[in-house]
Amino acid sequence: MTEDRRNFVLFAVIAGLILFGWPLVQEYFFPTARPPVTKIEDGKSVPLPQPQADPTADAPAAIRDRAQVLRETPRVRIETPTLRGSVNLQGARIDDLVLVRHRENITRDAPPIRLLSPAGTRDSYFAAWTWRGQGLSPPALDARWTASSPVLAPGRPVTLTAPGGNGQQYLIQLAVDDAYMFTVRQTVLNRGPRPVSVSSFGLVNRQAPQVNNDTMTIHVGPMSVRNGNARYAPNYDDLREDGPERFTTTGGWLGYSDLYWLAALLPDQRRPFDGQFRPGPNNAFQADFTAAPQSLAPGAALTQTSHFFAGAKEVRLLDRYTDREGATMLNQAIDWGWFEIIEKPIFYYLDWLFRLVGNFGVAIILLTVTFRLLVFPIAQRQFQSAAAMRRLQPKMKALQDRYKDDKVKMQQEVMALYRTEKVNPLAGCLPTLLQIPIFYALYKVLMLAIEMRHQPFVGWIKDLSAPDPLTPVNLFGLLDFTPPAYIGIGIIPILLGVSMYFQFKLNPQPMDETQQQVFKIMPWVLMFVMAPFAVGLQIYWITSNLLGILQQRILYARHPEMVGAPAK
Repeated sequence: MTEDRRNFVLFAVIAGLILFGWPLVQEYFFPTARPPVTKIEDGKSVPLPQPQADPTADAPAAIRDRAQVLRETPRVRIETPTLRGSVNLQGARIDDLVLVRHRENITRDAPPIRLLSPAGTRDSYFAAWTWRGQGLSPPALDARWTASSPVLAPGRPVTLTAPGGNGQQYLIQLAVDDAYMFTVRQTVLNRGPRPVSVSSFGLVNRQAPQVNNDTMTIHVGPMSVRNGNARYAPNYDDLREDGPERFTTTGGWLGYSDLYWLAALLPDQRRPFDGQFRPGPNNAFQADFTAAPQSLAPGAALTQTSHFFAGAKEVRLLDRYTDREGATMLNQAIDWGWFEIIEKPIFYYLDWLFRLVGNFGVAIILLTVTFRLLVFPIAQRQFQSAAAMRRLQPKMKALQDRYKDDKVKMQQEVMALYRTEKVNPLAGCLPTLLQIPIFYALYKVLMLAIEMRHQPFVGWIKDLSAPDPLTPVNLFGLLDFTPPAYIGIGIIPILLGVSMYFQFKLNPQPMDETQQQVFKIMPWVLMFVMAPFAVGLQIYWITSNLLGILQQRILYARHPEMVGAPAK
């Protein structure tokens, strides 16, 4: 087989692996963005329903109507700047909660995200508290409690009371801040004749979500912080197959993490507790904790305090709870992964830019400009290295012709030439390698940060964290069908392919003709590869390409030897 034919076969194999193997790699390591929040009909953006937005959304298949279930039991209203809902006095449960600052879709009249829903409804999701211990006789799980106030609000706690057996009295005081944190103070009054052992017990019970969005890089499902480590496991299937998972720790928490939402129990961070995840009937799952027991003498009272987070995983808020309010590693509820050291600074810088200009798309462009300015000196050295390599091409070609039958000798002579001319063939790789963690970090920020959710850019782009909905495949929405994702190439991915084409065209052309063919087709292959990703990521790449073209123009002016064919 000739060298040219071997190169062509190698190129065909690589192209086939990219086109057909990339979807498998992408689904495992880089799950695609959520479906677009709009579609284009007759040239106009029309909002699409977002069934994934609401983990407890009502549907015709609901077990019972939620409104009817809520009316059947006495309740205490929850009213905060961020939450609306109620506490169920039958069982002392928080089982009705919506997040008023987050909507299911982009329309003005869209309902708020519902996080918690009572038992008996579709996808029920609730938290409850009781006690365990030798000699205790706490109220039954369905006991009716008495509330001290009809409304729970910031600065206005509510105390729930209920009698138990053996002369014991039980109180649960609930307080809530102006965000998503509840404080739960459980008190037992022992009016009996003997001492008792008291352990507070809390649980979060939920139906498993209809769609499992857990992936290799973004965990969704049961998670905990135990013994100083965040554990993004088990998933729902693990619990179904392997049964309960138990652990003991001092400090930490456990609960259920969705992509943007979290319901987590935080026992007393100074005392040990036993945690557990377990499967239940009817596709239900429970996370619960049992605090270390304490002895309560006759005639005395004992209060044990825990917390309950139920809300959105807002980055700054989770950091505040972790750093200032002692919620151990609550900010790890966001699965940043290995590159957190890069992702968090990028998020904070991007968020600062957004607050400065008021548009996340513009903020991404400014982020790209910042990065390009920082690496410009490195890119200049890269170009100088490429210029030096270009000057060496005639000598390298001569060596290849002279030692074409002795590959080992040819490699030795080429390396000697590099040393003599003081050229590093790998120097040009550094800017590209630097962009990889930046690109991946921005990808994770777009996928994980709720601050990016439903953020518009311009025109038809209503959500930077979703793919581009405008595609010529259906004549920009004039034809009444939605093409599948792998051929629904949007306008922004097309612009990305065009920008890559012109940037590749400006690059010094390799002498090998097969490599030249690879560079010609690569922009269009990458256009299809990138199409399912978030628009914000594509805007970053387009901006980077345009700045790269400008940079190359400047550097070509400084290195005119790079223009035209290499010397012979």
